[in-house]
Amino acid sequence: MFQTTPERNDIDNKFIKYDSKMLGQVYGTSDVTPYWIADMDFPIASPITHAMQQLVSRESYSYEFDSETVFQAISKWNLDRHNLDLNPNHFVQVPGVLTAIALLIREFSHEGDGILIQTPVYHQFRRLIESAGRKAVANTLKIEEGHYVMDFKDFERQLKDGDVKVVLLCNPHNPVGRVWTKSELQSMVEIAKKYNVLIVSDEVHADIVFEGSTFTSMASLNYDNSLTIIGSPAKNFGLNSISNGYIYSDNTELREKVKATTVAMSLDHGNAFTTHATIAAYQQGKEWFDAFLAYTQNTRDWIVQFMANELPQINTFVPEGTNQIWFDFSGLGLEPEQLKVLLTQQAKLALTPGTWFSEPNENFYRMNFASPLDQIQASFERLKISIETL
Repeated sequence: MFQTTPERNDIDNKFIKYDSKMLGQVYGTSDVTPYWIADMDFPIASPITHAMQQLVSRESYSYEFDSETVFQAISKWNLDRHNLDLNPNHFVQVPGVLTAIALLIREFSHEGDGILIQTPVYHQFRRLIESAGRKAVANTLKIEEGHYVMDFKDFERQLKDGDVKVVLLCNPHNPVGRVWTKSELQSMVEIAKKYNVLIVSDEVHADIVFEGSTFTSMASLNYDNSLTIIGSPAKNFGLNSISNGYIYSDNTELREKVKATTVAMSLDHGNAFTTHATIAAYQQGKEWFDAFLAYTQNTRDWIVQFMANELPQINTFVPEGTNQIWFDFSGLGLEPEQLKVLLTQQAKLALTPGTWFSEPNENFYRMNFASPLDQIQASFERLKISIETL
């Protein structure tokens, strides 16, 4: 059963989003409600908790690996949810999604090569690219009629120049919330195919897709020169600190090259907690996840309606997927430092600055809304009052 608050809150944690030192460094105060980290505040599905409890009850942690059951569970989940037919034998397991991206960047490009990202985009992409000695090449998304779209003309120009060896796709897109359509992805593939550029697709938010949108995996488009990070149960089941990453490709040559590296570095297996949690999530978590998705869609709808009715001067980009919502506060007419004071000191909101995502306009912020609705409603009422007193 899905619940919005834990039964116990008397156990200490070291969660980053609540860390007073971190909040002080980023926002200048810890007296804020944190919406800046892309994880959820909800208790996880009870079958996962039960699996963890059973594991602890054994009082033994001998070597134990079960990738086969993990891959079968992920494949069945994707078939049931997305009609996506994945071969369980075509997965490669890695410690996490970011590890997967870092590994693939190094495996399929050389120092000095260009790795294309579609900005504004998850800030860790740029860090992973530049720390590997590669160049982050920006294919900036366009806003058309209040909606983000890909700039295919610029995309082809960047690939034609020859520096780009890998396209790093984010689908659904963090932070702008787009769920790329099949047509958009096919257009991307046609251009990439023309210049024989590898596409690496980060699909960690694939299951968090709202009514009116349909998720299309890169793995379904038959582009041989692609690797899909099917992701992990991190985002949809709240397992960020104990989740693995899973790379998928039907291209034997690409897959075996990745597998050889993971085996050589002993990165190709999870620990017992990760394994049991993942199996429980995908085999027994459907009812919980459906309730979670319905709850967060209702929260998204409430935010969108509130902003339209009460704060129309703030531009709200309605997310088609992910639990992130993207705002442009330019309509308030504030200087960047004034806006930061308004949000953090008056409204007491810890949002993620858009500049982290390579958005040059300092009026943009991202909010994670996988939190109890009553808490979010109170936060937006404070925001409204703070703006009214300007």
